[in-house]
Amino acid sequence: MKTSPAPRKVYEGVASRHQMFRMFDRHAGRPDRFEDDATPLYAGEWFEINEAEHDHMFEILPPLWIRGSMFAMREFLTGSVTSVFFALRIDGTIRTFHGYCDLSNREAVEHMRLAIIERETRPVRAMTRDERLEHIWSSTTDDYRGYAGERWPVIDRGKRTIMFYARPGGTTLKLLESLTDCEIAAKLPVHLRFLPDAVAA
Repeated sequence: MKTSPAPRKVYEGVASRHQMFRMFDRHAGRPDRFEDDATPLYAGEWFEINEAEHDHMFEILPPLWIRGSMFAMREFLTGSVTSVFFALRIDGTIRTFHGYCDLSNREAVEHMRLAIIERETRPVRAMTRDERLEHIWSSTTDDYRGYAGERWPVIDRGKRTIMFYARPGGTTLKLLESLTDCEIAAKLPVHLRFLPDAVAA
């Protein structure tokens, strides 16, 4: 059986329509965009959306398939990866989500459905370090995020970068993965800064 990247939440909160469309291609600016296999990059990413956005996407094109409260988009993002939309009952409320699933793995959709339910039914709201970094990447505009180029050490080239305000009137580019806890907190909106750390699944 083919394995897919683990499901991972890439935005905390409910994405607006504008934010949803931005996150459909969070990695559009990556180097060699049309030369690499992007399946591992996108497969497994998921985030919450509004019911109106869920219904809007259902009406755009006839779905590739409908399975109970889930449907898949007919157009593939890359290879065998496409959008799957979920309407899931969580703690007595129907909530809607978007996820990228690699349909060459027959277990990927169910694996993601279970991962979303497990993540969203935790008794205490918390975020892992990776989730904090992914939220920062998802919510930062293209003008302030990018990829390390030739001026960076070879080992870092192609890694994601974020513009950071290092001092009054001055900015610097930092690798997303190298942000300190204080820098991460500074980049997060106030309501997310003081969430406890979650243990990665």
